Amino acid sequence: MIHQVLLFTRIGCHLCDQAEALLIRHGLTPQKFDVDANPELQQKYDTCVPVVVIDGKERFRGQVNEFLLKRLLK
Repeated sequence: MIHQVLLFTRIGCHLCDQAEALLIRHGLTPQKFDVDANPELQQKYDTCVPVVVIDGKERFRGQVNEFLLKRLLK
């Protein structure tokens, strides 16, 4: 099954880099959005990045839990 994955991030965010690497390691291809490039996204996600949306549902904020990610992908 192919999942649509959105990753809301910002430049220089080490948690965002870790989240992206984890998603890729599990065979996902996240579409990245820099929250600082869009005032609406910045207002919505400013202190919460990274934010991961999988198949239209927000699943993670701040950090991706690998155990939960595995369960979601089954």
